[in-house]
Amino acid sequence: MTVFTLSWRYLWSRPLATALNLLLLALGLASVAFVLIARDQVERAFERDLAGIDLVVGAKGSPMQLILAGVFHLDVPPGNIALADVQALEQHPQVAQLIPLSLGDNLQGFRIVGTTVAYPQHYAAKLQQGAWWAAPMEAVLGAQVARATGLVLGQAFFGAHGLGQGGMAHDEALYRVTGVLAPCGCVLDRLVLTATESVWKVHDDMHATDDMTDEDREAIAADREVTVALIRYNSPLAAVSLPRFINDSTALQAAAPAVEITRLLSMVGVGTRVFQGLGVVLLGVAALSVFIALWSAVRERRGDLAMLRMLGASPLKVGALLLCEALWLAVMACVLGLLTAHGLAALLAELLMAEQSLALSGWQWVHTVVWVPVLALGVALLAAGLPALSAYRLDVMPLLNSR
Repeated sequence: MTVFTLSWRYLWSRPLATALNLLLLALGLASVAFVLIARDQVERAFERDLAGIDLVVGAKGSPMQLILAGVFHLDVPPGNIALADVQALEQHPQVAQLIPLSLGDNLQGFRIVGTTVAYPQHYAAKLQQGAWWAAPMEAVLGAQVARATGLVLGQAFFGAHGLGQGGMAHDEALYRVTGVLAPCGCVLDRLVLTATESVWKVHDDMHATDDMTDEDREAIAADREVTVALIRYNSPLAAVSLPRFINDSTALQAAAPAVEITRLLSMVGVGTRVFQGLGVVLLGVAALSVFIALWSAVRERRGDLAMLRMLGASPLKVGALLLCEALWLAVMACVLGLLTAHGLAALLAELLMAEQSLALSGWQWVHTVVWVPVLALGVALLAAGLPALSAYRLDVMPLLNSR
């Protein structure tokens, strides 16, 4: 019988103690792995949605709110900005590209975004079916939107006022589905894209009255607004001067996504450190529990160990027997911990998808998780080191003489 086989049988000769040690060790590893997976997925989602966006311009207010509303569509924007100001900004020599976004309505909780075709092209989005919108009141659905609503090409739908469910329905203004985006794993999956003129038309019709004159309509058209503008710089030097120019010289507000997301992640990092601390505490308790179990096993099996020595087992093999027990625990706990962590990450991804939030993937491999098996091995060796040394140095002659 090999050392591995014998250590496996010794390990499960005390099933309750083994199950408890396995549970503690697996929970500790799962806590650490879950934080690593969730943090990596969130950072990937932020990087994916922020790619190529150097500046977000909107109404005066909180820069963080502007980023969350304009890029990730997770918050309510601080207000609208005049179309004339946006058009003037688009002509600035330091602006390489400006993409306007107009918000205000939703389809079953999914935001309807008025923009230009440059917006999906920015994310290299591809059409799975149909074609891009070519006129007002035509819409292209994100992959998640199409899946959740069941809408198909050519079907009509109407939006509701506000960015969340429960608003007043615009049932007099019907959109028509002209296309469905292929899944991209980015923010576009949960958006309804249409022309900016569609958003204006819906709200013009909502406020229109029978006695409205042509002059009133022209006044409304001259007072057009959008919600935010996504800007790509013309040169790296623009990062220094353009935000200051916008904030100091215009009625608009400029927010740098890289700065705000770094600040957001630093605030979220406090919670992740607490969760990781809990995992470390569980690992410490597990290491202590495994140490006590193996130390007790050495005392209980003194006669068995002496018999193994008499049958020809070397001191090294006797010590390795205790180490193998701890390694079996580490391997099983590592597998259970990683499965649990990925399962929790997948559950979190489903919950966020149900809330129409960040797109995460619970079963995607994260390179930092490679430290989890290393951590499990370290805990096992630390817990088994002293008991294995005690078994290695066991003097068998007094035990054999006593028998």
